[in-house]
Amino acid sequence: MRWQIEPKKSSGPREPLKTPTRDASFPLAAADLESFHAGRESALHDMLGAHPCEREGVAGTRFAVWAPRARAVALVGSFNEWETGRDPMFPVGGAGVWELFLPGVGPGELYKFQVYSGTDDAPLAVEKTDPMGRAAELRPGTASRIVSSEPYAWADADWLESRPERAAPGTPISIYEAHLGSWRREPDGSWLGYRALADALLRYVADLGFTHVELLPITEHPYDASWGYQTSGYFAPSSRHGAPEDFAYFVDEAHRLGLGVVLDWVPGHFAPDLPGLRTFDGAPLYEMGEEPRAVHPDWGTLVFDHGRPEVVSFLLSSARYWIERFHVDGLRVDAVASMLHLDYSREAGQWEPNEAGGRENLGAIAFLRALADMVHDRFPGVLLFAEESSAWPGVTAPTDEGGLGFDFKWNMGWMNDTLRVLGAPPERRPALHERLTFSLHYAHGERYLLPLSHDEVVHLKRPLMEKMPGSDEEKFAGLRLLLGYMWTHPGAKLLFMGGEIGARREWDEAGSIDWTLLNEPPYQGILRWVRALNQLYVREPALHALDHAPEGFEWLDVHDARHSVLSYVRWRPDWEDFVVVVANFSATAWPEYRVALPAAGTYRVLLDSGDPAFGGGGRTQLPESAEEVDYLKRPAALTVDLPPLGFLVLQRIATYSATGTG
Repeated sequence: MRWQIEPKKSSGPREPLKTPTRDASFPLAAADLESFHAGRESALHDMLGAHPCEREGVAGTRFAVWAPRARAVALVGSFNEWETGRDPMFPVGGAGVWELFLPGVGPGELYKFQVYSGTDDAPLAVEKTDPMGRAAELRPGTASRIVSSEPYAWADADWLESRPERAAPGTPISIYEAHLGSWRREPDGSWLGYRALADALLRYVADLGFTHVELLPITEHPYDASWGYQTSGYFAPSSRHGAPEDFAYFVDEAHRLGLGVVLDWVPGHFAPDLPGLRTFDGAPLYEMGEEPRAVHPDWGTLVFDHGRPEVVSFLLSSARYWIERFHVDGLRVDAVASMLHLDYSREAGQWEPNEAGGRENLGAIAFLRALADMVHDRFPGVLLFAEESSAWPGVTAPTDEGGLGFDFKWNMGWMNDTLRVLGAPPERRPALHERLTFSLHYAHGERYLLPLSHDEVVHLKRPLMEKMPGSDEEKFAGLRLLLGYMWTHPGAKLLFMGGEIGARREWDEAGSIDWTLLNEPPYQGILRWVRALNQLYVREPALHALDHAPEGFEWLDVHDARHSVLSYVRWRPDWEDFVVVVANFSATAWPEYRVALPAAGTYRVLLDSGDPAFGGGGRTQLPESAEEVDYLKRPAALTVDLPPLGFLVLQRIATYSATGTG
């Protein structure tokens, strides 16, 4: 038989299993895989992959892989000197799964599956990375690595217990987005490991007052410049920064410091590299049909077939694995719009309608709902963030109400409109005034996150600082204004690394943030400004408790396009206390500018972007008390000298003192 694997003569010290036979005591049976084939399995990682264990008192490793169209499968690895045919696997009934127990093989060994496919006349054998591999060798190597089955000694029980409370609606969510490979590097240019990052990055983020750190994909990937978005290992922390237990240490340390950890996760498409999931058993298995239909036109990746139950089980299991094994607190699901629409970035003839003749990807919709239900049912307090850029309705609505079940949707409209205004010369901003206010027309239709992410500071888009027009003084003031507006606008917050110091260079995944900028006072001022914004956001209920309720936000003056000034109120849940925000988007100072107020009394400044501590030109002075006067249908008004590009947060002194926040 042409498809029989012919063992080569062994030159290694270990005696291979001469005749693989099915052992009744082997834990994997065809019945175990029923939910896998039905698309309901979320613990596939416990069934397939490489698992150190004992069999009849003998230590070794159990291997299992799904390859339903393979004619034969063998194991090759460091334990058998990569010799073809020494360790053939055998099928489990009709489940499409192949398995083998190898005695004497344990953690640290490298391995691949050699998958035989093709026809009798044109046989094909390809070495494949384990789809369930829990670790990998450093690129350019593509082998999987066996990891210990011993659990990590976690010290975050209190954190996990408090996680539902920390994620409840109305709690502050402020995220620092980071790419581990380029946040900071060793002096010789090499990467920092997970443990070094736990000491440096996490302490830095906690000191700045963020509530969460979000990591660009650290799922294993072959190409550095993909930033992790072309994933090859859906169960493996990238070996660039250390072993899986090192990443567990990173998360454990984050929790000790009071930080949640969010992972960027890519269940829509995967790396096209041949050693990975691509045509895994000789034909499309994980991808949506034959190429070129399966190729994503924007990224050259392969699109997952979300209509295949086994693919759904694979992805559900990946999500569960990161939450269960590594205690992560959230998943940011990448490119959701591309998953939902069959015609995303495709011309007519490049896509096929669904069974009802529509453009909706019914399989992806069902998968995303299953993901939300699985995460929320099994892991209360773990958050799901959707990078969804279309007008798809109900992204954050519960699945039992027809929604997708996410906790937050990225507000791309707010980001695009705000950056367009602040990137324009100040004299053009009156004509763009409505772009600053339009987001409040829909701000409470979903639970939104405001993103100033990595996507906005690459590909010649320029860093946030360099988007600001004018002199250096105006650029710094403009950046403080942008960040102040973001932190006081309804919605959770996300800021990509470097934005907190006013980075002047575009992000480069092969480099590092220019930390030498912090030797200069203006950049120190931006850092202090971000810290102050976070501190006020977290401690002041008016800025987060009613974030997703229309009653929590109220315009004081939305129409002053002539001066490019906005003023608004953020209310506390008791409706008695509040903060007032005044933002001057003009580069012109406005002396004796009148601000309408919701109540008379004496006010003080909570935050002032003109404070020299933040790099400003001087603090704004307030009069002793507000006038009791009918102004813009409000019972009081305050007259202030507004500096150019100035940003103020005000509060009545009685309220401020009662909170103890002074």
